[in-house]
Amino acid sequence: MRRTSTLALIAGLAAAGTAGAQDLTPVTFGTNWLAQAEHGGFYQAVADGTYAACGLDVDIISGGPQVNNRALMLAGRIQFHMGGDMLQAFNAVAEGIPVVAVAAIFQKHPQVILAHPGVADTWDELRDLTLLIGDNGFTSYYQWMIAAHGFTVEQRQPYTFNPAPFLADTQVGMQGYLSSEPYLVEREGGFVPNVFLIADNGFASYATTIETMQQTIDESPEVVECFVNGSILGWYNYLYGDNAAANAMILEANPDMTQDKIDYAISKMLEWGIVDSGDALTLGIGAMTDEVIGGFYEDMVAAGVVEAGLDWQASYTTQFVNQGLGLDLRPQ
Repeated sequence: MRRTSTLALIAGLAAAGTAGAQDLTPVTFGTNWLAQAEHGGFYQAVADGTYAACGLDVDIISGGPQVNNRALMLAGRIQFHMGGDMLQAFNAVAEGIPVVAVAAIFQKHPQVILAHPGVADTWDELRDLTLLIGDNGFTSYYQWMIAAHGFTVEQRQPYTFNPAPFLADTQVGMQGYLSSEPYLVEREGGFVPNVFLIADNGFASYATTIETMQQTIDESPEVVECFVNGSILGWYNYLYGDNAAANAMILEANPDMTQDKIDYAISKMLEWGIVDSGDALTLGIGAMTDEVIGGFYEDMVAAGVVEAGLDWQASYTTQFVNQGLGLDLRPQ
């Protein structure tokens, strides 16, 4: 589908609104965490009928600490899953699992490192701090920080998802997500921390990918195309249009979510270009390129995170993206 398809899909909303549920193909999309603004475009496409316009009845099921929606997809119980970053896709290839990333909603990984103002005001100055990094981060992006930027194993301490040690000690830095921990520190610490986005310092992985099984692509390419296109348009409309209905769905799905957290997350995604930046500016939201993914693979091999010789190109396909869909929905 090309750019003109944006208008065609939107025009189809009225017809879809009168179609019976029996005319739509039911599919399930599993997220990788509890409902939040970082999932907003998917909820938007449900709320405003964009998925329905091309023939899908989409059910979104939330992930969480006790939920493994990726396993449900592997078992054939759901059709689509929200991936984290390309490391998960590489690992699937290494394990011989036919999971394929078909779109990358986040052009930038939202992982950040926080520091106290006046103590570490540059990325390089983070090397002088004790850094609170969780186990997953230590085995992935922190290995890259060691290899590419000279951070050390010794300066890392485990992060327990409690900001108290960071708030109490100016010589401590802390991992976080752009739309979460900085807001928590502002509220509980009473100050605005310095925020360093690892993506802006060379960690070039896409994030919030759309994953599906190769079998789904082979047997139902039109379903994959509809879900990817609907998600792309949903994200444009969520970021730049009326997102009230999508936010209401998020608040209903996650009782711990609040509107102020949603507003903060949206503002940060826009400010830092998490969704709409880089190749997405010309190819459209969801863009993926061989250059970015290949470069990230090489960086991860150099950091010892991924083994050399992996068929990294088997981890994704650009069949359903890079077509400029939705570019006319971005404010001029």
